[in-house]
Amino acid sequence: MQSHSKSAHNEDIQAMADTLKPRPEFRNIHVTDLAGYRLPPAGWVSILHRISGLLMFLLLPFIIWLFDTSVTSEVSFESFRNAFVAGIGFLPGWFIKLVSLGLIWGFLHHFIAGVRHLWMDMTHSVSKEQGKSSALVTLVLGTLLTLLLGAKLFGLY
Repeated sequence: MQSHSKSAHNEDIQAMADTLKPRPEFRNIHVTDLAGYRLPPAGWVSILHRISGLLMFLLLPFIIWLFDTSVTSEVSFESFRNAFVAGIGFLPGWFIKLVSLGLIWGFLHHFIAGVRHLWMDMTHSVSKEQGKSSALVTLVLGTLLTLLLGAKLFGLY
């Protein structure tokens, strides 16, 4: 009797397995597969955290120039302000504002994502739901603050 119920159970499992749609299995994602691959919000935050860190590192000479020019003297501060209006050399002022906006986003995203990682490490919050919700908060907060500061940078208020 036991073998009959065991075989019936195995048949039920096989019948359920036959009705399930096979899921694609990604082991090594190729560049051509990226369009069909859905990255979770935590994955986007992780990738953008790395991109924002690289952006800030690569633009470090520009950041140092901005700081040095803004605090050296009143005359250099005026040339700093003028760079955002008239530009620097062949680069127009709007381009300087756009690069600065990229730096603003890079800093804000990197900071918020870093705080998210520290908070998750300190509280041992590693559930899938918590990771998704904190990633969405990071993306939304970083975007909203960037838009707010970008509006100020471009003189909308």
